[in-house]
This record gives sequence, structure tokens and C-alpha cells, in this order.
Amino acid sequence: MAAYLVLLLAVLSRILPHSFGTTSVGFTAVGGSLLFFGARRSRWQAAIAVLAMMATDYYLTVFAYHYPFHVSAYGVTWLWYAAVCLVGHQMLANKQTDGKTAGPSMLRVAGAVMVSSTSFFLLSNFMVWAGSAMYPHSAAGLAACYVAAIPFYANDVISTAVTAGALFGLPALARSISDSVHEAQANRLPLA
Repeated sequence: MAAYLVLLLAVLSRILPHSFGTTSVGFTAVGGSLLFFGARRSRWQAAIAVLAMMATDYYLTVFAYHYPFHVSAYGVTWLWYAAVCLVGHQMLANKQTDGKTAGPSMLRVAGAVMVSSTSFFLLSNFMVWAGSAMYPHSAAGLAACYVAAIPFYANDVISTAVTAGALFGLPALARSISDSVHEAQANRLPLA
């Protein structure tokens, strides 16, 4: 259930800024939410996350940006959504060891955040360069496209790190506190 609520958070983080007449420069819960969804649901259920993001793309393109919708413009992005769910499934799914459930390490979460954000930065900006006339189709044009997108990349890394950090870190903190309380209760000496 939590994975679906987090998916809703991702959708709302994209739609609400437009609903209130503001936009965020790449600051959404998409990357972290897709990593969490992938870690908590099966690989096949990732299709639900991808469909939700596809519907959001359609809504934003047609109703928020008022552009015609062309499926061909989104193929790489939709593959990226699925790939991030797969990264979450492969790198961040809970593991069973010694009869206990262990969540992903902080290093694994950080690695998944960087894979998610960096892959989106590289793929999406390459597609902007290759598929539009905004930049010359040369090495200098590609470099200019990437340089212009650095502020978006920075905000995406931060938003993905905050989202993933909260989604994976808070349950780990709660488990640690619970284990400490149980250990303290087990070691408590009876009063005389």
C-alpha cells in the first residue's frame, strides 16, 4: 500500500506546481518514488508505476503546457521510468538475512539516487538535443544543451535524494529505535 501512496506523491509532485501557477525546476518526487516503488513491488507491478507516469505526461503535455501529444516524444522517458523501477528492485529491495528483514544500506540508496538522476539528465538532454532545433547538431550544441540543464540536474539530484532518503531512511530509523527499545527491555533488571 505504501508504494502506491508514494506513487501518488510522485504524480502530485509533478501536477500541483502547475495547478498553483508555479513550476519547480526539476524538483519532483519522481526518481525517489520510482526507486521506492521498484524496491517494494514486483518487477511486473512496475508497469503500474510506468502507466501512472505516462498518464501524468499526457495530462501535463495537453492540459498544463497546451502542446499536442506525440507518443514518439516520450518513448525514452517511459523506458527510463521502467528502468528506475528495475534499479529500485535490484539495488534496494529488502533482503532476508538470519530471519530478519534488512533494508538497503545508505550507500546503496545514494548509488541508486545518482544512477536515477544522472541517467535522466543524460538521456533527456540528449533527446532534446537530437530531437529539436534548440541546439546545433554538433558536439558544441550537445555540450551547450547539457550545460543549460545543470540547474535542473542539481535540483533533480536533491529532490531524488530527499525523497529516497526519507522513504528508505525513516523506516530504517524506526527499526533501529524499535530494536533498541526491545533490547533495553530485554536487558532490564527486575526491581528488588
